[in-house]
Amino acid sequence: MEHCHTLEDWLSWMDALSLNDYVIIDNFLDSSRLNTLQSFFQLHLEAFTKAGIGALTDHTIRKDIRGDFTYWLDRKRDSELNAIWNLIDETLYIYNRYCFLGLSGYEFHLAHYPKGGHYDKHLDQFNNRNNRTISVVIYLNKQWQKGDGGELEIFLKDNSSFLVEPIEARCVMFKSAEVPHAVLASHKPRYSLTGWLLQQPSALGQFFG
Repeated sequence: MEHCHTLEDWLSWMDALSLNDYVIIDNFLDSSRLNTLQSFFQLHLEAFTKAGIGALTDHTIRKDIRGDFTYWLDRKRDSELNAIWNLIDETLYIYNRYCFLGLSGYEFHLAHYPKGGHYDKHLDQFNNRNNRTISVVIYLNKQWQKGDGGELEIFLKDNSSFLVEPIEARCVMFKSAEVPHAVLASHKPRYSLTGWLLQQPSALGQFFG
């Protein structure tokens, strides 16, 4: 399999994540993968469903907490995204080879925040399901500008926080169980590919928030 990024880049990113619990990577997607994802996103917008919070019997729809819509991806069904799946495979391999995480699966969805959509401060982990290890967010927003909203707020261990602008092709990875975060209200439609690298495979991600 042809690698999407150099080993030197990957090791630099892994060092940053190990040190800070998160890493921000600009231009993570090349133009071909970016265009493929953006086209796929627009083609399937009508099939998006309202996102909820919690897993299994705890799963509820809370518009006051979370305002996005999601489309869960399936590798067999969504074969036109093979270049994206290959990038995810590479990411999984790097974490296992150089961080010894023992990851064995993943789940990804497309996320659409309409105007006014937000997500309150939370962790990407459930009380009754704790196999999410690394969170991955890749932004697909064309020509995002200051004032458009939808920034990712990352909260640090000293209770301070900072904002990550949802710039096109930017990737943010962080430790799912250790990095509280929020999505600020978006002032125009906000698009991303969002997912998790898992300690063991999920059954059907769309049932788990």
